[in-house]
Parts: sequence; C-alpha cells; structure tokens
Amino acid sequence: MDTDNILKAEHISKSFTGHKALDDVSIEVPRGKIYGLLGPNGAGKTTLIRIINHITAPDCGTVTFNGHRLTADDVSNIGYLPEERGLYKKMKVGEQALFFARLKGLSKAEATSRLREWFDRLEISDWWNRKVEELSKGMAQKVQFIVTVLHRPELLIFDEPFSGFDPINAGILKREILKLRDEGSTIIFSTHNMGSVEELCDNITLINRSHNILSGSVRDIRERFANNRYRITYDGDPARMIEAAERIGAEASVCESDRLGNRSMLFTLGPSATKRDLIEALNRTADICSFEQVIPSMDDIFVSAVKASETGARQSAPAVETKTV
Repeated sequence: MDTDNILKAEHISKSFTGHKALDDVSIEVPRGKIYGLLGPNGAGKTTLIRIINHITAPDCGTVTFNGHRLTADDVSNIGYLPEERGLYKKMKVGEQALFFARLKGLSKAEATSRLREWFDRLEISDWWNRKVEELSKGMAQKVQFIVTVLHRPELLIFDEPFSGFDPINAGILKREILKLRDEGSTIIFSTHNMGSVEELCDNITLINRSHNILSGSVRDIRERFANNRYRITYDGDPARMIEAAERIGAEASVCESDRLGNRSMLFTLGPSATKRDLIEALNRTADICSFEQVIPSMDDIFVSAVKASETGARQSAPAVETKTV
C-alpha cells in the first residue's frame, strides 16, 4: 500500500464525440494534504474528477485508491461536491440533509447529531425547519457542503466550492476545509480562484488543453518560477546601480517610490551571477536598506504556464500543406 499517496491517476485519457477531454494525464495526491486542480474552462478538470468518482470511465489509464485499483465500493469513502448542485426545493432543509445523511449509511440518531453540530458551525441552525426554496445560493451551498463531509470520508473533492459565496462565508468555508485537513482528510478542489490556492493548497496540478502542464508543491513551484528576481530598497544613485548590475550580468529596472517615499529596484540575475555578486556590486554604489526575493503569485504562474504550454503546442503542430488550384 502506498502510504504517501491516497490516490493516483496514471496515464488517463478520455474522449467524447469530436473532443479529447484528457490526454495522458497523471496526478499523485498526497495523503492528508489539500490538492488544487487548476486550469481554464474546458481544460479537462471536471472530466478527471468524474473519473475519480467512478461516474465515468477513462478510455485508458488507471486510478488507484489506498493502494488498490479504484472500484465502485471505494466511492463510499469519497465525498464529492460538484459544481452543478441541486436540492429538492419543497423539502425542509433539515429533513433533506437528514435524508442524504441516511443514504451515506448513518443512523438517524448519529446523522441528526452530526448535522446539528455542522449547522451550528456554519451558522445556519435557524434554517433547519425552513424550505430549501427559501435558501440563498450561498446557504444552499453550505447545506450541500455539510452533506458532502458528514460521513467523514478519507477523500473529499470540491468542484468550485467558493462559487457564489461572499468573502465572509468563503472565509468560514476555508476555515472548515483547513480543519478537515488537519483532522486527517485529504482534499482535492478545483478552482479558478488563485488567491484560494495560495491560502489553502499544499500541492497543485495545472491542466490545459487536456494535458497536465504543471505539478508539484506550491512552495516548490513558486520558487521554480521566481527566475532569480530580487527587489532592493536603497538610498543612492539608480544609474550607478544599474551600471554595477550590468557589469555582473544582471538586468535592472527602477520601481515607483512607495507612499513613504522608499525607492526600490528590481534585479534579474543572469546565469553566471549570484545573490552575493549582486549585493557586493550594489554595496559599492548605494546604501542597501532591504533585499528580498520576488516570488510570483499563483495567478502569475497560472498565466505564464498556460501561455508557455500553448506556445509549445503551436510550435510542435505539423505544418499544413496548402495547394494552389
């Protein structure tokens, strides 16, 4: 049994009529982590999630769960909150939540106890006896979130879980997701919100045009995309600093002063230059007040990786022969 990864999807491909949704995609989801599944609309994320949930089958490739090939029986140990959600509008909220909980195998007493606790935590206890049709979109999402996690599955999958939430309720949900991870759950969530990725994710996979184009821990990926860029605040002559940087093979650009009047510059090191080289060169020309590496945001990385993959795809595409008639 693979003790490090709860789930592996290896060489997954899936085609629908006239469209290849996934093309040789592989992911490894570490146990007890939050795993972000990212990508533009139509990239193939939801198809991969549906395969993991045994809703559809891949054309080729395998999915293993807890060290064995995924079967229909494993689905009971997976909680899935799809992006397209639905509740029975005429039922009462508590009644419907209890109905779904019983479907997950909980007794009425245990289901009621757990539901009451979760309704309190998500601040919707007053809605227990109200009809579902009276719920706002955000309230309905809270109910469905509760039903998804109630039976305490090892693996939770959320497809765009923050869609429709205001910042306060999104913060409540993020708090609960982190708590679930800390209690031992493994979480996969698909999102377009890069801010949520930076707040929550330990690892990510970025899918674009049916391919996995980037995978790894968030920390390692951000360092990989840092590209030897540094921001320095200083007191001195920027022209002399630029000359000093160029002599060691570094590029420099002057930034606007901040509201306190502090001046800063950005430096990108060439392949032969080191941080020490840069600091020594600049110390001869100015007083260095601060020195920090510029780590790109996940938003920047997302855009950069997608552009690079699309450029590579265009360059590798075969030339089309044209004929004059």
